[in-house]
Amino acid sequence: MNISSGHNPIEHFQKWFHDVDIAYPESESNAMLLSTIGLDGFPKSRIVLLKRFTWEGFIFFTNYNSEKGKAIAFNNNVSISFHWASAKREVLITGKADKISNNLSEGYFESRPEGSKLSSWISKQSQIIDSRKILNDQLKYYETKFKNKSIPKPSYWGGYIVKPSSLEFIKHDPETGFDYCTKYTLRSDYNWSKDVFVLKNRFLTP
Repeated sequence: MNISSGHNPIEHFQKWFHDVDIAYPESESNAMLLSTIGLDGFPKSRIVLLKRFTWEGFIFFTNYNSEKGKAIAFNNNVSISFHWASAKREVLITGKADKISNNLSEGYFESRPEGSKLSSWISKQSQIIDSRKILNDQLKYYETKFKNKSIPKPSYWGGYIVKPSSLEFIKHDPETGFDYCTKYTLRSDYNWSKDVFVLKNRFLTP
């Protein structure tokens, strides 16, 4: 049942994320499942970390040459989901992933610890490494190269923003066994429609 329109679902997400982050500090509330369509035509999912969200969408960072980076370049239709089991809540999001500006990526890169910056230089995601020694040698190389220097962001590393076209918020009630769902859908006039419905054990179990 469509009950209203003109909502901003990011406010809904902000409240849920804050509630979960405060109530369950031991869990990684920013862990999200990113699903892409691979070059082989098959979907693939992996866990990435949400680093920030804005009124436009959800931002994460990665190696552009990774499997997920290549998949997004091929087809930027993606989905992300948050499964907060302790809170009995789940958020499902579909949308398009686009690179954020290089200066924004550089700004975030500067905030990272030195070890994380170095790992961005030595990590060749989705590629087979013959031995651990190769990684250790590369680490020593870049430690020497950037000794007493500011570590720059690699050109192949940066952020994506997932701009949502739909968001579904699911809250499970273990007493009744029902999932209470609120779905937001982006309309052609760029306003959001909002639907509320109830399902029996759709995603979560008591």
